Amino acid sequence: MDFFNIFIGDTTWTFILEILVRCFLMFIIIISFLRLSGKRGVRQLSLFELAIILCLGSAAGDPMFTKDLPITHALVVFIVILFLYRLVTWSMVKHKKIEDLLEGKALCVVKDGLLVYKDFQKQSYSHDEFFSEMRQQNVEHLGQVRTALLESDGILSLLYYEDEEVKWGLPLFPDAYCKAEVLKINTFYSCMKCGETKILNKIDQECSRCKHHSWAESLKTRRLG
Repeated sequence: MDFFNIFIGDTTWTFILEILVRCFLMFIIIISFLRLSGKRGVRQLSLFELAIILCLGSAAGDPMFTKDLPITHALVVFIVILFLYRLVTWSMVKHKKIEDLLEGKALCVVKDGLLVYKDFQKQSYSHDEFFSEMRQQNVEHLGQVRTALLESDGILSLLYYEDEEVKWGLPLFPDAYCKAEVLKINTFYSCMKCGETKILNKIDQECSRCKHHSWAESLKTRRLG
């Protein structure tokens, strides 16, 4: 195997210097575009904005190292994308349907301490991913949460119960989120699928909300922090 051809080939020092200049110029163009478009942090990008960023990455990559591709071509692409971005964002301000189509809607996934499981299932989120998001915001169980909205940019927004209003709820940490095998008298249990919480008559009782049969022992601790 010829490692020289793999790593060097017919590259000259002159072209390496040209690549450095091209990368520097494209970097300046990308930063300028992001400033003009008013971009937010990556975690706050909607699907529409993420698509724009991916298009920019494709347009910016080739001119950095393709000798026969002038930077002017990429600059034209950037100008067109900026125009289209401004046009679409203006249209979204004027027309709510266009905004909903491109940005999506905020989705209520927890209401009154219970999973809105039918809407929750429409998302690609698994229970583990969703619970992880809530744990990172110091939520120990669903009884601490009055409302949770999954925003169009993927961020989870939470409204909490006051300490004195905290209810029995489904635990979110792995050690507590486990199927109960023995029924305890006068003990609250939560459905592991939808969060329905009640005192059970039998350990495999069918959930009245989602028809599930697995229950975890509920918690009623207050939030820390």
